[in-house]
Amino acid sequence: MLKPRAFPNAFSLLLLLLHSLLALVSARGSHRTTWNTLTGSPPLVIARGGSSGIFPDSSEYAYELAAQISLKNLIVWCDVQLTKDGEGICISNIKLENATDIDKIFENRSKTYSVNGVQTSAYFAVDYTLTELRSNVLLIQGDFARNPNFDDNFEILTVNEMITITPASGPWLNIQYDAFYAQHNLSMKNFVLSVSRTVNVSYISSPEAGFLRSIKAHINPRITKVVFRFLEKDEVDPSTNRTYGSLLKNLASIKTFASGILVPKGYIWPVDPTGLYLLPHTSLVSDAHKVGLEVFASDILNDIPISYNYSYDPVAEYLNFIDNGNFSVDGVLSDFPLTPSEAIVNILVISKYGASGDYPPCTDLAYEKAISDGVDVLDCPVQMSKDGIPFCLSSIDLIESTDVALSSFSKLGKIIPEIKSGNGIFTFDLAWDDIKSLAPSMLNPYSTSSLYRNPKSNKKGQFLTLLDFLNLTKAQTSLLGVVIIIENAAYLARKQNLSVTEAVIDTLSKAGYDKPGAPKVMIQSTNSSVLLKFKEKTKYELVYKIDEIIRDAVDSAISDIKRFAHSVVVKKASVYPDRKQFVTGSTKIVPKFKSSNLTVYVETFSNEFVSQAWDFMSDATVEINTFVKDAGIDGVITDFPKTANRYRRNRCLNLGDRKPPYMKPVQLPGLLSKIDNFSLPPALAPVPPLTEAEVTEPPLPPLSKIAPSSPIAGTEPGAQPPRNAQAKVTVVFLLSTLTTVLVGSLLL
Repeated sequence: MLKPRAFPNAFSLLLLLLHSLLALVSARGSHRTTWNTLTGSPPLVIARGGSSGIFPDSSEYAYELAAQISLKNLIVWCDVQLTKDGEGICISNIKLENATDIDKIFENRSKTYSVNGVQTSAYFAVDYTLTELRSNVLLIQGDFARNPNFDDNFEILTVNEMITITPASGPWLNIQYDAFYAQHNLSMKNFVLSVSRTVNVSYISSPEAGFLRSIKAHINPRITKVVFRFLEKDEVDPSTNRTYGSLLKNLASIKTFASGILVPKGYIWPVDPTGLYLLPHTSLVSDAHKVGLEVFASDILNDIPISYNYSYDPVAEYLNFIDNGNFSVDGVLSDFPLTPSEAIVNILVISKYGASGDYPPCTDLAYEKAISDGVDVLDCPVQMSKDGIPFCLSSIDLIESTDVALSSFSKLGKIIPEIKSGNGIFTFDLAWDDIKSLAPSMLNPYSTSSLYRNPKSNKKGQFLTLLDFLNLTKAQTSLLGVVIIIENAAYLARKQNLSVTEAVIDTLSKAGYDKPGAPKVMIQSTNSSVLLKFKEKTKYELVYKIDEIIRDAVDSAISDIKRFAHSVVVKKASVYPDRKQFVTGSTKIVPKFKSSNLTVYVETFSNEFVSQAWDFMSDATVEINTFVKDAGIDGVITDFPKTANRYRRNRCLNLGDRKPPYMKPVQLPGLLSKIDNFSLPPALAPVPPLTEAEVTEPPLPPLSKIAPSSPIAGTEPGAQPPRNAQAKVTVVFLLSTLTTVLVGSLLL
């Protein structure tokens, strides 16, 4: 961990500078979402010892910096060494003096051992207990060409400590010198298996085939991938006594004990040794993919001479490995994870009730379509049934997305001002078996403009419980994660004796989403108390939705949001206000939130032309491009994820100054300035800034003391509908929903 003489202020400043840098250069990267990787998913970034190009390898700041400035699914690498008392530590070199100041602390205590058949004199971890190393020895920059100013400020981290301060995507443990540790009565196999029993280790690599064969039968391949690490071609694998060059000739044999290979970059893109010019690429990546092996590339560094073909641009080198038109490696190992993150950077595409522009919202078909369309994060607005089952539905009011108004439950309509101003038939009045018997209905948010979504999809699909949803998403390797949306938690606890927060926490745990290595989980709510509850009990990313249109936020409000959230969701009009669908300009709300390290997502991006201001030329892609390139948002929330995904694949985005005019952001305000004064739409009233009082909510109430209500007469499965239940509100309800039912019938 960090010694007291370290420099937190300098680290904070560095983070701010690097966040700004990432925002400036992210447009240079590839915006592909269908990749030539083995699975079609974006390549991974693996941070070797964290940001070890800046801070000492495997130090606390190196790992923290990597997590702060890289992709959200970053994998962190730890070179595991074992101490005399069997503790696993993260040290980049078996010779401790090459990564620590141990030779100054324990002078003249180096020893000579046989390491893979070579007599080696050095300081070895096997000669010291963890306490000895932690009490005295500090990390240094092992590459002497790099900045030494951060040396002697960080203690050695154990593997378990590294895991607690790194992303939830799970660590990559690299194991070397298994035979050496065995000579000292220490077992790398036992250590790795003990860690994997408590933590979801994403990857285990080793340059020793024998070690990987020994653990293969003891790990779960659905959780942990085994990767054979190739060293230079003339070096020898001590467990097989064969050179790596000879092992490379039989990839099918490697597939019997590994799911991937990690190779130096020269295996893929060789360089003419006489002139630093690239030679034609090899067929290694395609050959490995043919036998089902993932390929990871190493030794791509920012601070060494690289081929002249790259014009000293490390991003260009990474792009040559991941987006060259012929193949893509499945991941890159880097000391500077910011750089490959730039190369792979994507705006986040988050679904709105799945692909609800194409299928009824929150159905299996809507979710499957969103996945196939390339969505990054799949959403589930959680509702609660009467019998306490959490499930995914776009609204707590069943009338909005089901045929409940035409069912035997139509007389359960009521007005609950705390939830909505009009009538509704609410999820908590029906058991789950009753709800899943209802037919899903298409959402038609622009029906007033006579724009209706695909009528052939009406009534298609099945609703999912939250557990079913999580099981569906967990099996999808293309997804980055899920966003769980929670509203009306206070009412459900106080009036219905239902705790939606506990139901979500329990279900996420049951599905394994609370374990390291699980898919990313985001919890979204308009209620700060809901997010505080999750902050207290979980480590998920917390997203605060601001449901009002705002133009600004006072500093105290932003400080309060940071107390319980990592990200915010704002409406499109909060970024680009409009008058009668003419954009009047831009606000500073996005840069203001981002300067406070809050990620900004914007909703809702739809394809229907009436959903866009006139300035965007009735084109959904033009709208997305302007929000991304001009406003600098981090993600789009959309009911048509295919459109946003296609936008990211547009190669024109990578052309820099040569970008064609049609791929540049719209200049705003544009059309409004062309309207003569007599035809201008009415001016908008000033919108006050978001204040702290609007953000702060009372704590969630405890569950009501009353027992859950018994089934309403006539609503049990198979029962006849009641003749006069809710009589007074039903008349109003039926009159107010007559148009909805009629339109729904016409679209069948």
